[in-house]
This record gives sequence, C-alpha cells and structure tokens, in this order.
Amino acid sequence: MIKGDASFINLTREIRVVNTQLVESIVQLIKTLSPEEQALVEAKLHPQEDWLGEYEKLLQLQIKISQRLNNQRFKPSIEYHLHAGRDERMAQQDEFVASCFTKDK
Repeated sequence: MIKGDASFINLTREIRVVNTQLVESIVQLIKTLSPEEQALVEAKLHPQEDWLGEYEKLLQLQIKISQRLNNQRFKPSIEYHLHAGRDERMAQQDEFVASCFTKDK
C-alpha cells in the first residue's frame, strides 16, 4: 500500500464519522420540532410523488369544465393556475422555514 493511499482511507473514514455525527445532530434537532414543523420537514424531504396522477386528474377536470362551458378554453390556461398555485405554496413554505431560523428583533 502506498503512503498516500493510507492517508486517503483515513480521511474517508473521518468524513464518514463527521457525516454520521451531522446526521445524528439533525435527527435530534428534528425531534425537538413541533409536529407541524416535523410535517413540513417531511414534506420537504419527500415531495409529492404522484404528481403525474394528480396532473391527469386535473386535466380530466379541465375537460369536464370545458364541456360545461361549450368547449371554450380556459383563459389563462389550467397550466398557468397549476404553476401559480405551486409557486405560491413553495413561497409560503420557504417563508415559514425562514421564519423558524430568524432571530426576533
């Protein structure tokens, strides 16, 4: 074994220990949060996985509404509303998370 290889292996082990300690600290921090805050962390870690199914449901709803409106198109489009709603939710979540970590003045 080359001397450089041994120091690289030792460095890799040290990084794993530091990462493990970091993860353990994060877990302890999350456990101190309120249930609502824990739910927000969970939502951020696992975004909605069935977005395609939800999108298809919304498109089917668009067809039904369009038929009810004599096939007139939405103005603005349904996609616009989907993106606007998503952007609004993300902004609210980001604002909430930021408020958790800012000091009161």
